[in-house]
Amino acid sequence: MIKIHPTSDVQSRNIGDGTSIWQFCIILPDAKIGKNCNIQYNVFIENKVTIGDNVTIKPGVQIWDGIILEDSVFIGPNATFTNDKNPRSKNPDYEMLSTIVKKGASIGANATILPGITIGENATVGAGSVVTKNIPAGETWIGNPAKKFEK
Repeated sequence: MIKIHPTSDVQSRNIGDGTSIWQFCIILPDAKIGKNCNIQYNVFIENKVTIGDNVTIKPGVQIWDGIILEDSVFIGPNATFTNDKNPRSKNPDYEMLSTIVKKGASIGANATILPGITIGENATVGAGSVVTKNIPAGETWIGNPAKKFEK
């Protein structure tokens, strides 16, 4: 059973069983959301988005066109994704860049992910980090700009 709070505007019919969508979310018609996801309050999900199974998206996150979140991904509160390297209002040269967050990856609160990035399987992005390049599988990156965390 899909649970959708009555204050949310969920236009997509492509949502997997067991997914919960909390208060004040907007999900556009072409978004694809897997099973057993937890979409917490005040989340916006655009059209050209694919979200796998068992994904958690904490409050205050926007998932723009071109973002792919694979299975078991965690997105912390107020994490920010981008999909345009040269944003301008009504830009005729707009080029959407796709960002992929691989299976099991975790993105900390208030992290910023620039467009065209791949975050590897089971990688971790620390809170407040600014990701400017691809992150390999299993690594932890922190800081601004984000760099590999060495213990």
